[in-house]
Amino acid sequence: MANDKVVKLKERNQTNHLIEELLQERKQVWSLYCEVAGLGDAKPKKSKAQLVEDFCQLSIDYISLGHFGVYQRILNGSERRKAIIKAAERIYPDLSKATEAVLDFNDKYQTPTAEMISNELSTDLSTLGEQLANRIELEDQLLGEMLA
Repeated sequence: MANDKVVKLKERNQTNHLIEELLQERKQVWSLYCEVAGLGDAKPKKSKAQLVEDFCQLSIDYISLGHFGVYQRILNGSERRKAIIKAAERIYPDLSKATEAVLDFNDKYQTPTAEMISNELSTDLSTLGEQLANRIELEDQLLGEMLA
């Protein structure tokens, strides 16, 4: 009986750590998104192409951590709390759409050209920004359930 409590506490601590890590990466992604989009006051220290490449890498890391770290725990049946499972079932389809948007952006801009940056980046960032904002709202709902 005491061993079960220790295991549950350990699992909860691992989940909390993953959530903290996800939130930190999300903050970094959003910050770099703003820098790439030119929304900050500071003058970038890197070229636009390098910022876009950095953003692509960081955003892939972020969605991978979410999927393989936090959400996989729910999808593979490790999560036993019914409220979390229900929230995940409700949220996951829309979360997947946002994931696809990040993957598509990454595929397109992994090695950006000057022409792509000047002609398409602004529109693509706007679309991606909407998807990231939706993902953040959905994640917050799910993470709220997980931390309750």
